[in-house]
Amino acid sequence: MAARQAFSIDLDRCIGCQACVVACRTGNEIAPGDTFITVSDRVRDLGAGLWGSFAHQRCFHCGTAACVAVCPTGTLSKRNGVTVVEAEKCSGCGYCTDACPFQVPHILDNHVSKCTACAERVKDGYEPWCVQTCPSQAIRFGDRDQLLAEAKARIAALRPRYPDAQVYGETQAGGLGLLMILLDRPGVYGLPERPETPATLTVWQGAVQPAATGFSALAAAAMGLMFIFARRQHVRERAELAAAERPAETPPAPQPAETPEDGQSHE
Repeated sequence: MAARQAFSIDLDRCIGCQACVVACRTGNEIAPGDTFITVSDRVRDLGAGLWGSFAHQRCFHCGTAACVAVCPTGTLSKRNGVTVVEAEKCSGCGYCTDACPFQVPHILDNHVSKCTACAERVKDGYEPWCVQTCPSQAIRFGDRDQLLAEAKARIAALRPRYPDAQVYGETQAGGLGLLMILLDRPGVYGLPERPETPATLTVWQGAVQPAATGFSALAAAAMGLMFIFARRQHVRERAELAAAERPAETPPAPQPAETPEDGQSHE
Protein backbone atom coordinates (compact mmCIF):
# COMPACT_ATOMS: atom_id res chain seq x y z
CA MET A 1 0.00 0.00 0.00
CA ALA A 2 1.40 3.41 -0.99
CA ALA A 3 2.26 5.83 1.78
CA ARG A 4 -0.28 8.55 2.36
CA GLN A 5 0.87 11.85 0.89
CA ALA A 6 0.16 15.33 2.20
CA PHE A 7 1.09 18.99 2.09
CA SER A 8 2.37 20.99 5.03
CA ILE A 9 2.47 24.76 5.42
CA ASP A 10 4.60 26.47 8.06
CA LEU A 11 2.96 29.84 8.68
CA ASP A 12 6.00 31.03 10.61
CA ARG A 13 8.00 30.74 7.39
CA CYS A 14 5.33 32.05 5.00
CA ILE A 15 6.17 35.57 3.81
CA GLY A 16 2.90 36.15 1.96
CA CYS A 17 4.63 36.67 -1.38
CA GLN A 18 1.84 35.00 -3.41
CA ALA A 19 4.38 33.00 -5.44
CA CYS A 20 2.40 29.82 -4.77
CA VAL A 21 -0.78 31.44 -6.06
CA VAL A 22 0.85 32.57 -9.31
CA ALA A 23 2.73 29.30 -9.88
CA CYS A 24 -0.40 27.23 -9.31
CA ARG A 25 -2.47 29.38 -11.62
CA THR A 26 0.14 29.39 -14.37
CA GLY A 27 1.32 25.79 -14.10
CA ASN A 28 -2.21 24.37 -14.02
CA GLU A 29 -3.46 26.80 -16.69
CA ILE A 30 -6.35 27.88 -14.50
CA ALA A 31 -9.06 29.93 -16.18
CA PRO A 32 -8.87 33.71 -15.74
CA GLY A 33 -10.69 34.82 -12.59
CA ASP A 34 -10.33 31.42 -10.92
CA THR A 35 -7.76 30.23 -8.37
CA PHE A 36 -6.97 27.14 -6.30
CA ILE A 37 -5.06 29.05 -3.59
CA THR A 38 -5.80 32.28 -1.73
CA VAL A 39 -3.29 33.88 0.68
CA SER A 40 -4.51 36.70 2.91
CA ASP A 41 -3.23 38.79 5.85
CA ARG A 42 -4.21 38.16 9.44
CA VAL A 43 -3.44 41.10 11.72
CA ARG A 44 -4.36 41.43 15.39
CA ASP A 45 -3.97 44.33 17.81
CA LEU A 46 -2.43 42.95 20.96
CA GLY A 47 -2.47 46.28 22.74
CA ALA A 48 1.29 46.50 23.10
CA GLY A 49 1.70 46.02 19.36
CA LEU A 50 0.40 44.33 16.25
CA TRP A 51 0.61 40.64 15.47
CA GLY A 52 0.53 39.48 11.89
CA SER A 53 0.46 36.22 9.95
CA PHE A 54 -0.91 34.82 6.71
CA ALA A 55 -3.86 32.51 6.09
CA HIS A 56 -3.99 29.99 3.25
CA GLN A 57 -7.35 28.98 1.80
CA ARG A 58 -7.10 25.92 -0.41
CA CYS A 59 -8.19 22.27 -0.50
CA PHE A 60 -7.45 20.51 2.78
CA HIS A 61 -7.62 17.02 1.23
CA CYS A 62 -9.71 15.61 4.09
CA GLY A 63 -9.11 12.02 5.11
CA THR A 64 -12.87 11.49 5.20
CA ALA A 65 -13.71 13.81 2.33
CA ALA A 66 -17.37 14.85 2.28
CA CYS A 67 -17.02 16.04 -1.33
CA VAL A 68 -15.95 12.56 -2.42
CA ALA A 69 -18.79 10.94 -0.49
CA VAL A 70 -21.52 12.99 -2.19
CA CYS A 71 -20.10 13.10 -5.72
CA PRO A 72 -22.52 11.06 -7.89
CA THR A 73 -20.24 10.76 -10.93
CA GLY A 74 -16.84 9.83 -9.44
CA THR A 75 -15.33 13.17 -10.43
CA LEU A 76 -13.75 13.52 -6.98
CA SER A 77 -11.78 10.63 -5.51
CA LYS A 78 -8.91 9.87 -3.16
CA ARG A 79 -5.46 8.95 -4.44
CA ASN A 80 -2.64 8.29 -1.98
CA GLY A 81 -4.30 10.55 0.57
CA VAL A 82 -5.06 13.57 -1.61
CA THR A 83 -8.36 14.47 -3.27
CA VAL A 84 -8.03 14.46 -7.05
CA VAL A 85 -10.34 15.68 -9.79
CA GLU A 86 -11.39 14.11 -13.11
CA ALA A 87 -13.14 17.16 -14.51
CA GLU A 88 -14.46 15.39 -17.63
CA LYS A 89 -16.80 13.35 -15.41
CA CYS A 90 -18.33 16.36 -13.65
CA SER A 91 -22.04 17.07 -14.17
CA GLY A 92 -21.89 20.42 -12.37
CA CYS A 93 -24.45 19.30 -9.74
CA GLY A 94 -22.75 21.31 -6.96
CA TYR A 95 -23.22 18.71 -4.20
CA CYS A 96 -19.53 18.95 -3.29
CA THR A 97 -19.76 22.71 -2.75
CA ASP A 98 -22.49 22.19 -0.15
CA ALA A 99 -20.79 19.26 1.57
CA CYS A 100 -17.26 20.68 2.09
CA PRO A 101 -16.78 22.01 5.65
CA PHE A 102 -14.12 24.40 4.33
CA GLN A 103 -16.19 25.67 1.39
CA VAL A 104 -13.39 24.96 -1.06
CA PRO A 105 -14.85 23.33 -4.22
CA HIS A 106 -16.70 25.70 -6.52
CA ILE A 107 -18.43 25.33 -9.86
CA LEU A 108 -16.98 27.15 -12.85
CA ASP A 109 -18.29 26.67 -16.40
CA ASN A 110 -20.39 23.74 -15.21
CA HIS A 111 -17.42 21.86 -13.74
CA VAL A 112 -15.94 21.59 -10.25
CA SER A 113 -12.80 23.63 -9.65
CA LYS A 114 -10.31 23.07 -6.82
CA CYS A 115 -6.72 22.03 -6.08
CA THR A 116 -5.85 18.75 -7.77
CA ALA A 117 -2.59 18.29 -5.80
CA CYS A 118 -0.87 18.40 -9.22
CA ALA A 119 -1.59 14.66 -9.34
CA GLU A 120 -0.25 14.03 -12.85
CA ARG A 121 2.84 16.12 -12.20
CA VAL A 122 3.55 14.24 -8.96
CA LYS A 123 3.04 10.92 -10.76
CA ASP A 124 5.81 11.95 -13.15
CA GLY A 125 8.17 12.55 -10.23
CA TYR A 126 7.87 16.33 -9.85
CA GLU A 127 6.79 18.47 -6.90
CA PRO A 128 3.50 20.37 -6.99
CA TRP A 129 3.86 23.85 -8.46
CA CYS A 130 3.28 25.65 -5.16
CA VAL A 131 5.94 23.58 -3.38
CA GLN A 132 8.54 24.02 -6.11
CA THR A 133 8.05 27.79 -6.21
CA CYS A 134 7.85 28.71 -2.49
CA PRO A 135 10.99 30.84 -1.82
CA SER A 136 10.93 30.32 1.96
CA GLN A 137 10.20 26.57 1.81
CA ALA A 138 7.09 27.13 3.88
CA ILE A 139 5.14 24.65 1.72
CA ARG A 140 6.20 21.04 1.52
CA PHE A 141 4.81 17.83 0.04
CA GLY A 142 5.59 14.21 0.84
CA ASP A 143 4.92 11.36 3.25
CA ARG A 144 2.25 12.48 5.72
CA ASP A 145 3.69 10.69 8.73
CA GLN A 146 7.07 12.32 8.20
CA LEU A 147 5.56 15.76 7.64
CA LEU A 148 3.45 15.39 10.78
CA ALA A 149 6.48 14.46 12.90
CA GLU A 150 8.39 17.45 11.56
CA ALA A 151 5.42 19.75 12.18
CA LYS A 152 5.21 18.66 15.82
CA ALA A 153 8.92 19.34 16.26
CA ARG A 154 8.42 22.81 14.77
CA ILE A 155 5.57 23.52 17.19
CA ALA A 156 7.80 22.60 20.14
CA ALA A 157 10.36 25.13 18.89
CA LEU A 158 7.72 27.84 18.33
CA ARG A 159 5.87 27.55 21.64
CA PRO A 160 8.24 29.87 23.58
CA ARG A 161 7.32 32.68 21.14
CA TYR A 162 3.77 31.58 20.28
CA PRO A 163 2.10 29.83 23.25
CA ASP A 164 -0.97 28.89 21.18
CA ALA A 165 1.01 27.45 18.25
CA GLN A 166 -0.38 24.11 17.09
CA VAL A 167 -0.60 21.62 14.23
CA TYR A 168 -3.89 21.86 12.43
CA GLY A 169 -5.05 18.79 10.54
CA GLU A 170 -3.68 15.88 12.55
CA THR A 171 -7.14 14.57 13.44
CA GLN A 172 -9.66 16.94 11.85
CA ALA A 173 -11.95 15.38 9.20
CA GLY A 174 -10.24 12.01 9.40
CA GLY A 175 -6.79 13.61 9.29
CA LEU A 176 -6.19 16.31 6.71
CA GLY A 177 -3.90 16.00 3.74
CA LEU A 178 -2.87 19.59 4.42
CA LEU A 179 -1.08 20.01 7.75
CA MET A 180 -0.79 23.62 8.88
CA ILE A 181 1.62 24.95 11.49
CA LEU A 182 -0.49 27.68 13.06
CA LEU A 183 0.92 30.39 15.28
CA ASP A 184 -2.41 30.92 17.02
CA ARG A 185 -5.79 29.29 17.45
CA PRO A 186 -7.57 28.04 14.30
CA GLY A 187 -10.31 30.65 14.61
CA VAL A 188 -7.74 33.42 14.09
CA TYR A 189 -7.12 31.98 10.61
CA GLY A 190 -10.80 31.50 9.85
CA LEU A 191 -10.56 27.74 10.35
CA PRO A 192 -13.12 25.65 12.24
CA GLU A 193 -11.82 24.02 15.42
CA ARG A 194 -13.73 20.86 14.53
CA PRO A 195 -14.77 20.73 10.89
CA GLU A 196 -18.21 19.16 10.69
CA THR A 197 -19.87 17.45 7.79
CA PRO A 198 -23.29 19.02 7.06
CA ALA A 199 -26.28 17.06 8.28
CA THR A 200 -27.55 16.92 4.71
CA LEU A 201 -24.66 14.58 3.88
CA THR A 202 -26.06 11.97 6.26
CA VAL A 203 -29.41 12.20 4.48
CA TRP A 204 -27.66 11.95 1.11
CA GLN A 205 -25.65 8.87 2.06
CA GLY A 206 -28.57 7.17 3.78
CA ALA A 207 -31.38 7.81 1.37
CA VAL A 208 -30.85 10.02 -1.66
CA GLN A 209 -27.64 8.51 -3.02
CA PRO A 210 -28.82 4.85 -2.81
CA ALA A 211 -32.09 5.87 -4.47
CA ALA A 212 -30.21 7.73 -7.16
CA THR A 213 -27.99 4.72 -7.66
CA GLY A 214 -31.09 2.52 -7.95
CA PHE A 215 -32.65 4.83 -10.50
CA SER A 216 -29.39 4.88 -12.44
CA ALA A 217 -29.25 1.08 -12.50
CA LEU A 218 -32.89 0.91 -13.58
CA ALA A 219 -32.25 3.44 -16.33
CA ALA A 220 -29.23 1.48 -17.50
CA ALA A 221 -31.27 -1.74 -17.62
CA ALA A 222 -34.05 -0.01 -19.57
CA MET A 223 -31.53 1.37 -22.03
CA GLY A 224 -30.09 -2.11 -22.47
CA LEU A 225 -33.50 -3.59 -23.30
CA MET A 226 -34.23 -0.75 -25.69
CA PHE A 227 -30.95 -1.43 -27.48
CA ILE A 228 -31.77 -5.15 -27.85
CA PHE A 229 -35.23 -4.43 -29.28
CA ALA A 230 -33.90 -1.74 -31.59
CA ARG A 231 -31.14 -4.05 -32.80
CA ARG A 232 -33.60 -6.84 -33.59
CA GLN A 233 -35.89 -4.45 -35.43
CA HIS A 234 -32.93 -3.11 -37.41
CA VAL A 235 -31.85 -6.63 -38.45
CA ARG A 236 -35.43 -7.47 -39.49
CA GLU A 237 -35.77 -4.29 -41.54
CA ARG A 238 -32.47 -4.94 -43.33
CA ALA A 239 -33.57 -8.46 -44.20
CA GLU A 240 -36.91 -7.20 -45.59
CA LEU A 241 -35.16 -4.49 -47.60
CA ALA A 242 -32.71 -6.97 -49.10
CA ALA A 243 -35.55 -9.26 -50.07
CA ALA A 244 -37.41 -6.41 -51.76
CA GLU A 245 -34.36 -5.38 -53.77
CA ARG A 246 -33.53 -8.93 -54.94
CA PRO A 247 -34.64 -9.37 -58.65
CA ALA A 248 -37.50 -11.81 -59.16
CA GLU A 249 -36.66 -15.12 -60.84
CA THR A 250 -37.74 -15.26 -64.55
CA PRO A 251 -39.74 -18.43 -65.42
CA PRO A 252 -38.30 -20.52 -68.29
CA ALA A 253 -39.62 -19.70 -71.79
CA PRO A 254 -42.08 -22.28 -73.24
CA GLN A 255 -40.60 -24.69 -75.79
CA PRO A 256 -42.21 -24.70 -79.30
CA ALA A 257 -44.05 -27.90 -80.37
CA GLU A 258 -42.26 -30.22 -82.78
CA THR A 259 -43.40 -29.95 -86.45
CA PRO A 260 -43.47 -33.20 -88.54
CA GLU A 261 -41.11 -33.28 -91.47
CA ASP A 262 -42.39 -33.21 -95.06
CA GLY A 263 -43.43 -36.61 -96.45
CA GLN A 264 -44.32 -38.06 -93.08
CA SER A 265 -47.88 -38.77 -92.33
CA HIS A 266 -49.63 -38.61 -89.06
CA GLU A 267 -51.32 -41.67 -87.86
